[in-house]
Amino acid sequence: MHADAIATREPRRDAARAQRRRVAAALLTAAVAVAALGLLAGSHGLSWRAFVADWESGQGWLIVGEVRAPRSLGALLAGALLGLAGAIAQGLFRNPLADPYLLGSAAGASLGVVLVLAASALAGGPIPLAAASWLERLGLVSAAFAGALAGVTLTLLLARGAQHTIRLLLAGVVAAVLLGAINDLITLVAPDALRGKQAFLLGSTAFVGWRGVALMAAGLAVALPLAVAVARVLDALTLGEEVAESLGLALARWRLALVTLFAFATALAVAQAGLIAFVGLAAPHVVRRLAPSSHGFLLAASALAGAVLLAAADVAARVVAAPQELPVGVVTAMAGGAYLLWLLAREARR
Repeated sequence: MHADAIATREPRRDAARAQRRRVAAALLTAAVAVAALGLLAGSHGLSWRAFVADWESGQGWLIVGEVRAPRSLGALLAGALLGLAGAIAQGLFRNPLADPYLLGSAAGASLGVVLVLAASALAGGPIPLAAASWLERLGLVSAAFAGALAGVTLTLLLARGAQHTIRLLLAGVVAAVLLGAINDLITLVAPDALRGKQAFLLGSTAFVGWRGVALMAAGLAVALPLAVAVARVLDALTLGEEVAESLGLALARWRLALVTLFAFATALAVAQAGLIAFVGLAAPHVVRRLAPSSHGFLLAASALAGAVLLAAADVAARVVAAPQELPVGVVTAMAGGAYLLWLLAREARR
């Protein structure tokens, strides 16, 4: 009987491994294809033949090498970071609706951007001259990154001593409300900052350069291996916090490590591309539907799925209303909303 059970399980494991390999290969192929398409997509069309013909004159390099290549790679990397962060958040909170912006990172990043945009208007008043000058030199990208990390730090301070993940989640809600209120107050005092704030909230990869690509690539090279290395903790959490603790896991320390990891990935993506909706939420769902598995595969595949989703949305944002360009965050929000409506309708039919 025992031998029959083992013999039955082996083919299932082999089939699951084969399915994971197929999904990984499909996602990788899609990422390469969408990135290549991103080199040609824009307000002004560019075919491969025209690109090769213009290469000698330098026009092809100007369009592709300095604008579209870093933007396409930036979309892939930002999507990968958000997909990874979303998979960690959903595993940590054991909630399929968790997303990377839960713990105040979005509100903190937005506040950092607004402070920089409003620094000159508030100099000498609410903000001292020296602080305003420092903020203006900090720049939008650095301010968004610092603000996102500050938001998560505030959440951890509010949740200090919390023994359960639900209290950490509530602390994140409180931090987001507090930072959002400060954000809105500054916007009212310095209304000129509103336009820049809205552009940041809508999300865009248009300003990602080679420096941003290098920063996100380095961050992903650090975050992804670390996440896969601690995937067993997320696997244990699926059984419940009490069971995970009974297995000998120091949950308080692991919770802090996981929060720091997904906050770092989120902050890095937000700093370069603004607030991009639904990518971090949808990427793990896509992977689970294609190849249910433990978190070791889920984390890596979610990063690939997030890269494909954001890069495809970026191409759509460039071509749908050409020669005008849509904010990529609007495209992902519309696609994500349609996907969630389809899921609701599907569940209602069941």
